[in-house]
Amino acid sequence: MVLQDRAKATRAAVIAGAAAVFEEQGYGSTSLTQVAERAQVTKGAMYFHYPSKEALARAVIAEQHRLAEAEGQRVLAKGLPPLESMILICATFGRQLLEEPVVRAGTRLTFEATSFGPPVREPYVDWIATIEELTAQARAAHQLRASVDAEAFAHYLVASFTGVQMVSCVLTERQDVMQRIEQMWDIMLPGILHEDLLEQAKKLSALIPQAVLKPAPATD
Repeated sequence: MVLQDRAKATRAAVIAGAAAVFEEQGYGSTSLTQVAERAQVTKGAMYFHYPSKEALARAVIAEQHRLAEAEGQRVLAKGLPPLESMILICATFGRQLLEEPVVRAGTRLTFEATSFGPPVREPYVDWIATIEELTAQARAAHQLRASVDAEAFAHYLVASFTGVQMVSCVLTERQDVMQRIEQMWDIMLPGILHEDLLEQAKKLSALIPQAVLKPAPATD
């Protein structure tokens, strides 16, 4: 158990160190020596768990995806109406980009993945699938217009969110990302809301700055 705990702590330290360096410098400019120094572990300990820079980058991406999925599942567990769940999933991901270095690093590495291997598809595929299911549920619940195509909207929302946070990163280092996500929903909602709910558009997009969803306590 002591060895397992030590190995777990080493992996966590390496991921945190790698995330910090990858976020600052990108994949191409990062060296494993820099990661080991930032993580405060020996190169041998780091290589034992992650034998290459590509393996380490993909581990950071996997951890970013795990963190984002965990927040999404926590939103879904609240049992809110599907449209509110979609909005809050976007809000929590936006806040993770502000608060979690691993999420920022994993997001950057996802875009850079073609420089060190095949494109990273899983985070997008999973996110699109979740949004597609919620969109279908929201349409069935008469929150959205019957004409809204669930698959098309899921692809559009994920692409819109991705573009919004990227532009926010370039222009303000994501300092305005929550405001831009709220504006994204302000623009989209009038076009997709069920006619009976149009007057609620502003109230729904206001869920984003009001969202205060603390991370669930660890169970392991």
